[in-house]
Amino acid sequence: MMGRRMGRPGLVGLAARTAVVAGTAGAVSNRQARRQQSRYEQESQSQAYEEQQQQAAMQAAAQQAAAAQQYAQQAPAAPAAAAPVDIVGQLERLAALQQQGILTPEEFAAEKAKLLNS
Repeated sequence: MMGRRMGRPGLVGLAARTAVVAGTAGAVSNRQARRQQSRYEQESQSQAYEEQQQQAAMQAAAQQAAAAQQYAQQAPAAPAAAAPVDIVGQLERLAALQQQGILTPEEFAAEKAKLLNS
């Protein structure tokens, strides 16, 4: 009857143990690398999204400023003290603004009603 050898492991046992330890260490190392890569990608995407949002906000603000400036240039000047109301002239200006696409037909109709009711 062959008994089990006691004491130090043989060459095969030592090689098997070394392979298990090396494989485990490699698997842990690979998992950590994947986690770090995933975190890096998430941070990159988050930063890119924030930059897009900031650019969009700046573009919207610039468009609003340009529209306000254009409206200020095209808006009729405030009349001096109690000048007579030129309804026909104001209607013509409103019509021109509508043709340029600045006023919608609904806005034009509302402004026209205000002028005619005053």
